[in-house]
Amino acid sequence: MVAHNQVAADNAISTAAESRRRPEPSSSSSSPSSSAAPAAPARPRPCPAAPAPAPGDTHFRTFRSHAEYRRITRASALLDACGFYWGPLSVHGAHERLRAEPVGTFLVRDSRQRNCFFALSVKMASGPTSIRVHFQAGRFHLDGSRESFDCLFELLEHYVAAPRRMLGAPLRQRRVRPLQELCRQRIVATVGRENLARIPLNPVLRDYLSSFPFQI
Repeated sequence: MVAHNQVAADNAISTAAESRRRPEPSSSSSSPSSSAAPAAPARPRPCPAAPAPAPGDTHFRTFRSHAEYRRITRASALLDACGFYWGPLSVHGAHERLRAEPVGTFLVRDSRQRNCFFALSVKMASGPTSIRVHFQAGRFHLDGSRESFDCLFELLEHYVAAPRRMLGAPLRQRRVRPLQELCRQRIVATVGRENLARIPLNPVLRDYLSSFPFQI
């Protein structure tokens, strides 16, 4: 950038010096017949209009409150860290990945339905199926269920631990998990997430435990 500015400055100096050396035509030597008519001023071109946003760019509704926004952004951050969130995977793609898995294997993905953020795809005895995860009044619940939860992962833990065991093991994108994640999961399962702050650990380890305090 500095070299470019120096070259530009040198060129400007050379142009100015050349214009000073060039003689200007005197007004007495020019005749009315030889003088050219003044050029018409150029019309300004209108700036191209910015393309209008295409309708349907997103099907997500707007947030009703800042608390609702914080809850969804926290759920998204936890999903990014969990390993079994598959993002904008289609229904067909999710079912194809679950078809050969054991019954109860599940994954979380983005929902394609209006006013619904996430969907749960799970391998049932009859085959893979998908269930919408609704977010209403600041709480999460499955489509057709009256049980609601403050946190999406509390919902998942509930159905993993339920007597009917609707959910089993999640289908992670990486089959081999890091050792530190396995240790964190075991610690959370042993002491409970409500007791993590009481463990005598340095702040770095305590923050790591509390960053994903779930047993999934």
